[in-house]
Amino acid sequence: MHLHGHSFYVVGSGLGNYDRIRDLPKYNLVDPPLMETIAVPKNGWTAIRFRANNPGVWYMHCHIERHLSWGMGMMFIVRDGARPDEKMLPPQPNMPYCGNQLSSPPLVFRGPLGKREEDAQ
Repeated sequence: MHLHGHSFYVVGSGLGNYDRIRDLPKYNLVDPPLMETIAVPKNGWTAIRFRANNPGVWYMHCHIERHLSWGMGMMFIVRDGARPDEKMLPPQPNMPYCGNQLSSPPLVFRGPLGKREEDAQ
């Protein structure tokens, strides 16, 4: 598995189904390895921990293409954070246009009913 835009800590892994009672005490929360890509055990699981502080839409996926059709790919939407280094940069002034819109417009988050979150409040 690979997560774009972030590195992550591998805090645990195991075979079979994850069992909160049996597996949680085995987590390595002291000095877990920092990774960008991991091999998940066959018929097993891996627990990761990362700080979502890089705004954007980031893809996490398996590197075995057949597994993508099995649903082993997902997107994380990371919003702007409080600190200046955790905010999405504006488009560059020379960004090409597509019609009359920037080819990379700002992200607009929509709630479950399709309304923009700013309008729903």
